[in-house]
Amino acid sequence: MSDNPLLALRDRINTLDLQLLSLLSERRELALDVARNKLITNRPIRDKDRERDLLTHLVAEGKKRNLDGFYITRLFQLIIEDSVLTQQALLQSDLNQKFEHLARIAFLGPKGSYSHLAARQYGARYFDRVVECSCLKFGEIVQMVETGQADYGVLPIENSSSGSINEVYDLLQHTGLSLVGELTNPIDHCLLVAGDTTLEQIEVVYSHPQPFQQCSQFIARFPQWKIKYCESTAAAMEKVAALNSPVAAALGSGPGGALYGLSVLEVNLANQQQNFTRFIILARKAIDVSEQVPAKTTLIMATGQQSGALVEALLVLRDHGIVMTRLESRPINGNPREEMFYIDVQANLRDNNMQEALRQLLAITRSLKVLGCYPSENVVPVAPR
Repeated sequence: MSDNPLLALRDRINTLDLQLLSLLSERRELALDVARNKLITNRPIRDKDRERDLLTHLVAEGKKRNLDGFYITRLFQLIIEDSVLTQQALLQSDLNQKFEHLARIAFLGPKGSYSHLAARQYGARYFDRVVECSCLKFGEIVQMVETGQADYGVLPIENSSSGSINEVYDLLQHTGLSLVGELTNPIDHCLLVAGDTTLEQIEVVYSHPQPFQQCSQFIARFPQWKIKYCESTAAAMEKVAALNSPVAAALGSGPGGALYGLSVLEVNLANQQQNFTRFIILARKAIDVSEQVPAKTTLIMATGQQSGALVEALLVLRDHGIVMTRLESRPINGNPREEMFYIDVQANLRDNNMQEALRQLLAITRSLKVLGCYPSENVVPVAPR
C-alpha cells in the first residue's frame, strides 16, 4: 500500500467505481431480460407506478446510509431512463427485422461535433457496428441517405435555447425520407483552448452560428473578441487545435474538444442552463413502432387560406384524443405567403384513432404528408411518492 494516504483512498474509490460499472452492466442485462418477457406478454415498456415505488424505496434506503434523497432520485432517474431506452431498442429491433448489424450514419461536421456524438449514441443503441459519415452541410446528409451512400442521417432540428433550425425543416418539405427516431441531448457549451491562456488573452473565437446564438450573453461580455463562423463546432475545434495559439478559442463540447487535445477554459456558457438539442433520425424506409412503447408521429400539413382553417385541423386531433407536442410553421418554397405546418403528436401511426384523424385531415387540408412514426425517446422521469 502507498505511504500517501490520499493515493490509498483514491485507489479504494477506483476499485468501487469498477464494481459500480460491473453492477450497472448486470442491471442492464436484467433490463433486457425484462424486455424479452414483456415482448412475450405484450406488456408496455414503462410502468410508472413501479418506477415511483422503486424511487421511494431507494430514497428511504439511501437516507439510512446518509445519502441525500435528491442525489438518489437524480441518479436512479438516469438509470431508469437507460433501462427504458434499452428495452425500447430491443422491442424495436424485434419488430423491424431490417435493423442491420452494420449501419452507415451521416452527421454534420467532423468527429467531435454534437451531431457526431448523437450519431454515436443512436448507433450504439441499435447496431453492432457503425460506419461514421461526416458531412459539411445539412443538405449533404439528406442526399447521402437518399442516394444510399448512408443508411441513416442525424439532423439537429430544434434547441431549447435558440429554437428551431429552419434549414432542416425546409429540407423535410422536399425529401422522401422517413423519420425513424429522435434523440434529445443536453448541450453544454464550453470555451476550449489549445494550451495555457486566459480570457483576457483571447482575441478570436470560432464556432457554428448556433452556439454563438445560444451563448450570446457570455459572448457579449467580451466585445473585443472577433467572432469567426465555421461549418460546425468540430470544425471550430479542429481550427483552434491547428492554430495552437493562446489568442484563439472555440465554442464546443468538452468531450469533442478532448478529441482534438483542447482544454476547457469555461463551462456552462449557454444563456439557458437547461440547454437541449433534439435530433431526428432519417432513413429511406419507414419503420413500425411497437404498441408497447411511447410513439410520436410527425406530419406536414398545408391548410386552406380561409379563416379558422388551422384551428379546424387541430380540433380533429383534439376530438380523437391525440396530444400535439409541437407546431411549427414554415413558408412554402416559391410561395412565401402560404405556410406549411409541421406537427408532432404523441400517437402511434398504427392506432385506430390516429388513422381516423388522418382520414379527416385529408378531407379538410390542401396537402398532408406523414414524415414518420418513431419511438419517443423523451423519457419523462417520475418522482418518488
